[in-house]
Amino acid sequence: MKKRLGIFLAIFSIICVMGLNATVAHGESVNEVYLGGMPAGFRIDNKGAIIIGINDVITEDNIKSPSKDADVKAGDILLSVDGVQINNSSDIENALADFEGDGVTIVLNRGGEIVIKIIKPAKDVSGKYRLGMFVRDEITGIGTVTYIKKDLSFAALGHPVVDYNYQRPVDVNSGEVYRCSIIGVNKGERGKAGEIRGFFASDKAVGTIECNKNEGIFGKINDEEFVKNLSLIEVGKAKPGKASIYTTLDGCEPLSYGIDIVKVDSKAPENKNLVIKITDEKLISKTNGILQGMSGSPIVQNNKIVGAVTHVFLNDPSRGFGILIGNMLDA
Repeated sequence: MKKRLGIFLAIFSIICVMGLNATVAHGESVNEVYLGGMPAGFRIDNKGAIIIGINDVITEDNIKSPSKDADVKAGDILLSVDGVQINNSSDIENALADFEGDGVTIVLNRGGEIVIKIIKPAKDVSGKYRLGMFVRDEITGIGTVTYIKKDLSFAALGHPVVDYNYQRPVDVNSGEVYRCSIIGVNKGERGKAGEIRGFFASDKAVGTIECNKNEGIFGKINDEEFVKNLSLIEVGKAKPGKASIYTTLDGCEPLSYGIDIVKVDSKAPENKNLVIKITDEKLISKTNGILQGMSGSPIVQNNKIVGAVTHVFLNDPSRGFGILIGNMLDA
C-alpha cells in the first residue's frame, strides 16, 4: 500500500452524478464543529473480498477453472474459505496454504443473499493452490472532509462510498485517512462530470475510517496537527438564499465560493435535502460548477454550517444536491 500513496490518484466516484432531473456528483446535540473543506485521501478495506473477475488456473497438466466450475460470479463477495474470514487476496492465499483434500467450503454474499459453495482449488505451476478468481483488495480515492468534532471524530462526503461496478455501498472492514494535495481539475461539461485531481501527500495516516453510511463516511482523526489550524463554527439550519461552500481546488487549503440554496426539503429521500446552484464566477470559470471530489464540501450560511455538497446534476454542472448538516450529525 505505501508504495502507492505517493503517486497521483484518479478520483474514485466519491460524488454522485445526477441525470436529467436527478440520477446518481444521534446522541448528544452538537452546537459547533471544526469547519472542513480540506481534501483527504481515503483507503477502505471491504468486509469480504469483492470478486471482480473469474480466471483460469494453469496447472502442470492442463487448464482448470475452479470458480467457474463452482458457479462463482463476478460481483460476489467472498466472506470466508473453510471458516477463515477473507478480506483480501492475501487472506485467500493463507487460507489455502495447508490445503489437502477434495475441496473447500466458501461463503459468498451475492446481492445480500448468503451462498455456500464447495470449490476445488487448483495447484498452479508455481505450486500454489488457486481458486481462479480476481478480488479487489481495497478502494482508494480523494474526497472532502465536512467537519471534525471536538472529540476528533469526523464526517466526509455526505453520501456513501459506492462500488460503482456493482452499484452498492461498500461494507467497511477498516480504513485510513491521509493528508492530500490537489494538483488540478478537469472541468465538468453538460453530460459529463468533471473531477478534482490530487495525490496522497504522505504515507502516514492521520485517522481511521469506522463506517460507511448513507450520510457519508465517518471515523476518527488521531493526528491533532490535522485540526490545529481549523476554526470552530456553529451548527445552523439551512434556508433558501445566498450561502457559500468551502472546498479545495489547489493544494490543501479550502477557499469559500458563493452559491444559492435554491430549495430546502428536510423530508427529501437519502441525501438530497438541498438544491444548490454555484454562483461564484471564479469557481464557474475554473470548474464549470460542481466536480467529483467536491462531495462533502461544507455549506455555510449566515456564518453557520448548514449542510454539505453531495451530488452534481449531469445536465447542468452548476447545480447539484446537498445534505442537511443535522442528518450527518445524527447518522
